[in-house]
Amino acid sequence: MIPTVTLPRMISADRLNPWVLLATCGGIGFVGFAPGTFGAALGAAVSLGLGGLPPAAEIAAVIGLVLAGIPICTRAAAVLGRGKDPGAIVWDEMAAMPLVLLAVPGPDRAPLAVAVGFILFRIFDIAKPFPCRRLERLPGGLGIMADDVAAAAWAAAILAVARGVGWV
Repeated sequence: MIPTVTLPRMISADRLNPWVLLATCGGIGFVGFAPGTFGAALGAAVSLGLGGLPPAAEIAAVIGLVLAGIPICTRAAAVLGRGKDPGAIVWDEMAAMPLVLLAVPGPDRAPLAVAVGFILFRIFDIAKPFPCRRLERLPGGLGIMADDVAAAAWAAAILAVARGVGWV
């Protein structure tokens, strides 16, 4: 008889899939409430870490996170099979939040600027203004990532204006 391994009820084999682990940012996406908010918070922390890089290197790293998210989210969504954009996938929020904070040079990322960028991103990610909702319809990981990138662009533009007029 071959011994079998049974996982606790809370841990399914899908949750241990490498693509799912990446797309859920190590399981953050499985938090019981507001997983996108937790993913965006992780993205803010990532942005603070990247803020010490030269600007061109930071931009390249953020673009790399976004581009890597397309195949990661495509494969994880196929494994999870819970609709077009499963709520547990938070790589998109984690990767898009640093795009918002590119509007603030690394040394100027004070807590207020990060908080305002975070709040703006969550508002636009949830409200999905044009063209976010339309981009969400793109296939697979491209759609999962594209709507968050568009929400990040909205948030970055508003954050840049707020900084320009001295509000942040």
